[in-house]
Amino acid sequence: MSASHPFSELGPSLLLDMLESTGLHPDGRLLALNSYENRVYQLGVEEADPVILKVYRPGRWPKDALSEEHAFAEELAAHDIPMVPPLAFDGHTVGTHAGFYFAVYPRRGGHAPPLDDADTREWLGRLLGRAHAVGHARAFAHRPAMDPQSMGTGSRDFLLGEGWIPGHLASAYASLTDDLLVDINAAFDRAGGWSPIRLHGDFHPGNILWTDAGPHLVDLDDCLTGPAVQDLWMLLSGDRTERTLQLGDLLAGYEDFHVFDPRELVLLEALRTLRMMRYAAWLAQRWHDPAFPSTFTWFNTDRYWEDHVLALREQAAAMQEPALSV
Repeated sequence: MSASHPFSELGPSLLLDMLESTGLHPDGRLLALNSYENRVYQLGVEEADPVILKVYRPGRWPKDALSEEHAFAEELAAHDIPMVPPLAFDGHTVGTHAGFYFAVYPRRGGHAPPLDDADTREWLGRLLGRAHAVGHARAFAHRPAMDPQSMGTGSRDFLLGEGWIPGHLASAYASLTDDLLVDINAAFDRAGGWSPIRLHGDFHPGNILWTDAGPHLVDLDDCLTGPAVQDLWMLLSGDRTERTLQLGDLLAGYEDFHVFDPRELVLLEALRTLRMMRYAAWLAQRWHDPAFPSTFTWFNTDRYWEDHVLALREQAAAMQEPALSV
């Protein structure tokens, strides 16, 4: 397998063989689904419902970390939290085939939640409160922890060190991110002794499948240890008044099942800034994968980097504002 094209060998024959190695019998139907960090496919199965085959990016996670992700999904499901865990074959959920780790999931449908509805937000708050009560019960051993250094400093140093920032912006980007990192670390200091818990880690609307019966959760690929607010802030949007209202609805449901530490609210804009910095570095680090240049055609243009610097300047101002409160 070419190091520059991690998934270049994932042709239909290999994917069908991969699924067949679990003991399932594919019927030849294969549909690629939108996914970039990993590769995800829907495969038909003889005399059974189709399944979802997730092929992990080589070198990203060791097997222990994948097993721990799957165990967390199973633990959530065992507590009646609507999580979609992977299927087990011979007692194992992480498969290995042709040098790839993979997992097989039951197919579940749904659409993004209607976040403009207060009842929906309170329902999602209850769901998160229940999930965080489970996440608080024990610790990860092999998953990462929320770390401003790796997400912020590491991302910044990679982009500058590898020459991704255009020359006319490099000085401004370096100075701006110096200041941002000071403010981010100060926010973590002000938040005090919040309790780290196991989190979904990437709790945006695209990872919530909504149905008439309510939500169910997918994709724990970024699960990690961190502050509870990491799983809340991506559900907020709009101006300060709108975000305050949305946060109140979420926490009204959340605190039915788990106590929220309000000191964590000072981290909200710091976490948003870290995600923005990490996202730019992630795109750059994956640019050798042919799926990225063909999909993210707007990336690595002067306009992209100019907009990125502008957005980070806006975050610098946002981090000077008082934290949201409810």
